[in-house]
Amino acid sequence: MAKIPSIDSLQNHFLIAMPSLTDKYFSRSVTYILEHNDEGAMGIVINQPSPMTFRELVSQTDEKAIVDDEKSEKIVVCGGPVHQDRGFVLHSSQAGWSSSVELTSEIMITTSKDILSVIGNNNGPDKSLVALGYAGWSPGQLEQEIQENSWLTLALDEEILFDTPVHQKWQTAVNRLGIDVWQLSHQAGQA
Repeated sequence: MAKIPSIDSLQNHFLIAMPSLTDKYFSRSVTYILEHNDEGAMGIVINQPSPMTFRELVSQTDEKAIVDDEKSEKIVVCGGPVHQDRGFVLHSSQAGWSSSVELTSEIMITTSKDILSVIGNNNGPDKSLVALGYAGWSPGQLEQEIQENSWLTLALDEEILFDTPVHQKWQTAVNRLGIDVWQLSHQAGQA
């Protein structure tokens, strides 16, 4: 087997699934890569809605929490097939949460449930995306998948992450690459 060429870190990039990728978690997905190094990669799929609403999630973590009606139907996404019982909140920078990590100067990820109730009552970060689970790749696996043309890559775009409706994120990401969706082949391969 040929050695997979090294790819610089894709941390703070999006992976955009090619149409040939038909896995139930990744079909037409956009995944925000949180970490990518010699030990593998970790990301959050940002456009696959879960059946759970924000109100339902908050009520499971804090029965007394008050969720603003505007936020109650906020979409919770399926972040990936790994640890779907764990929540991740990608959000605009706001200090004070017990389990937050700064991803960029503008974006943080928080894994503690205390942030959910304040998002629900409009005291939390200005922008947020709530995910259950994450996607993970072993060392060299993501590089292999990219070489096999399963993914396109795009530098992080906060508008796609936070402001684009879930059902439009994939097409918007493809279009940001200067590609029309109809130009993408459903066949994988190399020229």
